[in-house]
Amino acid sequence: MVKTVAEIKAINAKGKYQATWASLSQFKMPQWFMNAKFGIFTHWGLYTVPEYRNEWYSRNMYIQGYPEYEHHRETYGPQDQFGYKDFIPLFTAEKFDAEEWLKIFKNAGARYYFPVSEHHDGFQMYQSELSHYNAYEMGPKRDVIGELRQATIGAGLHFCTSNHRAEHWWFMSHGREFKSDIHEPMQKGDFYWPAMPEPNNQDLFSEPYPTTEYLDDWLMRVVEIIDRYQPELLYFDWWIQHEAFKPYIKELAAYYYNQGAALDYPTGICFKYDGMAFGTGIPDVERGGFADAKPFHWQTDTAIANNSWCYTTTLEYKTANEILINLIDAVSKNGNLLLNVGPKADGSIAAKDQELLAAVGDWLRVNGEGIYDSETWKIMGEGDTNISGGMFEDLSKLKYHANDIRYTANHGSVYAYVLNPEGQAEVVLQAFHAFDEKDEPTFHGVLAGVEQLGVGPVDWRITPQGMVVKIKPSADDRPVGIKIILE
Repeated sequence: MVKTVAEIKAINAKGKYQATWASLSQFKMPQWFMNAKFGIFTHWGLYTVPEYRNEWYSRNMYIQGYPEYEHHRETYGPQDQFGYKDFIPLFTAEKFDAEEWLKIFKNAGARYYFPVSEHHDGFQMYQSELSHYNAYEMGPKRDVIGELRQATIGAGLHFCTSNHRAEHWWFMSHGREFKSDIHEPMQKGDFYWPAMPEPNNQDLFSEPYPTTEYLDDWLMRVVEIIDRYQPELLYFDWWIQHEAFKPYIKELAAYYYNQGAALDYPTGICFKYDGMAFGTGIPDVERGGFADAKPFHWQTDTAIANNSWCYTTTLEYKTANEILINLIDAVSKNGNLLLNVGPKADGSIAAKDQELLAAVGDWLRVNGEGIYDSETWKIMGEGDTNISGGMFEDLSKLKYHANDIRYTANHGSVYAYVLNPEGQAEVVLQAFHAFDEKDEPTFHGVLAGVEQLGVGPVDWRITPQGMVVKIKPSADDRPVGIKIILE
């Protein structure tokens, strides 16, 4: 049964966590999350049906002059005759198999899974009592999130979910600017409701402010997800940092953390753009990262393609090596990688996505001992190439070389990952150079041996320039993992 806002507040009043940043600062990062390092994200919903450009199709098809606007009219007809809601009957998901998805994700080496429960378009991918516009009652007529939760737990992964409804306040508003189906009468619970004017730059103080009615509905929807599916982590997209959401995100966080404490499972909220006070959740960097290792644990989320989060027919895929470098770089800097995959509208996962995920899994099975459960070393790495830090500074834009190394520590050893071996038979780890009275090396201890992960012991020697290690690079120049065993 759906809880009212009054009931939510009453529960919080009796809990350990109150709706204040000071109280929410009691938050502790789940240990399993810090150990897991790698998760899978999926964007799948109505926006996938047209398979055109990206997941913002529902907004852009109503903006005159946009490619989606013209494509929609040419393909489906005018927006007053075939609106976004008319994709619902086409979203039948006839090939959707939750267990098959999770086999693929587990084989890729993922330790946790984040399906999107509701995107900006307002279509709920779960059973809901707050709106009839959900996948259980319409379209596939299946509780997608429920099936994915069951399959995730069955596969031994941690189940999490993401909610992007905050932006729905304005996401469908451009359909009011011309003749379209968004002129239909709207009330709470309707698909397009409220379709308010889109603010300039969607900034922190944009008007019109979301109303109490809308904010209450947002809070109740997320609490419904928490109660029904008990996710171990939540993720919110960027508009929750708006001033109007502040009391609501605090109330939601208090409720979620209190429920986790009551049911004895650790919880956490991933947030972007300072949407929450630091120390009350998990900082997330979209398509980016940090230049250096951080004293706090964090996450980067990026997609398997550079130009969309959902499946389209024009995806610009990353390479397996780019994805692996993204993972290694994040882990060396005390972070996790959440990699997004966009299933096709019919519920299948495209062959190219499966190929890339399989390559990541193959590499992790050989090199994962320095990734999973690892910690940052005294330095995160060395080399000429590094991300500058920040949102949308995707590592796929950079060219790495054989001198670009990232370090981790685990099992009493140091792990050095050569990001791009470039076919070389030897690499130099500068952190382990010979002792010099003028320049003491980063490491000044006793070494028992050196191994290449997946190969075994390898020849090495210490020189003034660094530890010279003989390696066996792969044909496709995958990153090479080197285990430095301490005496």
